[in-house]
Amino acid sequence: MKKDITKLYIFIDDFCKAADLHINSHLISTNQKLPKPTRIPQMTISEILTIILLYQQSPCKNFKYFYLSYLQLYKKDFPSLVTYERFIALKPRILVHLELLLQWLISLSAHTGISFVDSSAISACHNKRISRNKVFKGFAEIGKSTKGWFYGFKLHLVINENGDIQAAKLTKGNVDDRVPVPSLVKHLTGLLFGDKGYIKNELFKTLYDQGLKLVTSIKKKMKSIPMIMFERQMLKKRSIIETVFDYLKNKFEIEHSRHRSMTNFMVHIIATLVSYSMKPTNTISRI
Repeated sequence: MKKDITKLYIFIDDFCKAADLHINSHLISTNQKLPKPTRIPQMTISEILTIILLYQQSPCKNFKYFYLSYLQLYKKDFPSLVTYERFIALKPRILVHLELLLQWLISLSAHTGISFVDSSAISACHNKRISRNKVFKGFAEIGKSTKGWFYGFKLHLVINENGDIQAAKLTKGNVDDRVPVPSLVKHLTGLLFGDKGYIKNELFKTLYDQGLKLVTSIKKKMKSIPMIMFERQMLKKRSIIETVFDYLKNKFEIEHSRHRSMTNFMVHIIATLVSYSMKPTNTISRI
């Protein structure tokens, strides 16, 4: 069923105009004339970005089927629609705009003083095909999660109790969960709840010095630590971030093995997080 995408396109078009001004203002000035592009795309950045986000909102689970079949319902809205192969070649051009859009949406998330941190594996391919995978060679690594070994990446998220994303980072699969935490939460204060994998004295002290207290459950061989009732109750609600990961993987299909380039993989990951952050109501209240 066709949806009205007027509001989505207007929002994306206005953002792209503001993003272009921001990008141009930060370019290094030079007296040399830049070479003119040999081929100017028929579709604008706004149109490409709108189609990418429309795919995330559609019931389709395969982008090729979406583009060749479902998108035909919107052919009048995109009069300059190019072939599927050409569109795939144009996707990398929106990566910078997508990153800026995600940063802006994250900046709008409320700082409530309560945050949850966790990571989830993003597999690049089935374990049996690791030796044959060439797309992610030099980028992905073998790591281990609670579900076993995998080849790919880790998506690290920090959210508030409403399910809004406050920070996100993608690392190789073999990176320790605790490594990206300081850079993820450098703008936060209050309480940060994580699982046992985040236990580390140095990390606790670093975060505490910036006004952020890391709260985790303890391991079996550790001595019990006194904890106030509120922290104990909020620690039990840490599963909220696992619900967000489950929503990203099942609803938005953030993890699949059909990627044919690293750049388009990044476009898909960021577009998924953008689509999640653009939801009119928070996900947690709807699950």
